[in-house]
Amino acid sequence: MVRIKGALLMAMLAAAALPGCKIVKTQTAAEKAAAAAKTEFNPGDRVEAIWQAKALPSIEKRAGDFKQVMTLIAANPDDAGAKFGHREKEGNAPWTYLVKFEGKITAAETASRAATIEVDVDGDGKADLKVQIGPAIRGTALRDSLDIVNFNEFKNQIEWAQFGKSFNEKVNATVLASLPRDALPGKTVKVTGAFPLPTPGQLPLVTPATLVIGQ
Repeated sequence: MVRIKGALLMAMLAAAALPGCKIVKTQTAAEKAAAAAKTEFNPGDRVEAIWQAKALPSIEKRAGDFKQVMTLIAANPDDAGAKFGHREKEGNAPWTYLVKFEGKITAAETASRAATIEVDVDGDGKADLKVQIGPAIRGTALRDSLDIVNFNEFKNQIEWAQFGKSFNEKVNATVLASLPRDALPGKTVKVTGAFPLPTPGQLPLVTPATLVIGQ
């Protein structure tokens, strides 16, 4: 019996002396959740990280005068996009155009969550475009207009879509939520934003990055 105990003790000491042998602590459920949270994709945080420092400066720098951009689109959409827009290099992604303009609001549709205003830019009394004023914003024009991000930076299509939605949530929270909703027709508006090529016969639908209502 003494010999067996002695042999067992020697085996335990030898195992403890093996290089690289260590005791690994078992994570609790809370520790596992905390570790997962650190690596989990957060689209809102990712937008927040680039919005003020990179996204807005890029949009402001590359946006063209609305009338000039529309003239170029009528002549050659690809040339207009190369100068004032962006599209993903892979596949057959459409152009998204960046514009800036100031005009008069001719109509406002604020009954639905996907509210819009119509704006006369050239002074002829007729609407030249629509601007989304939320809170529900259609499409991902702001994401798609940026040349500082691309799909390959993301794990999958779901993350890419969530990233695009978070741009809409950001502009709604910081720009659109505080806008007046009453008596908008007749007031002036100044906008910098993005829009995809509209269907023939339809007004461009601009998603604003900046928007200021005047008198």
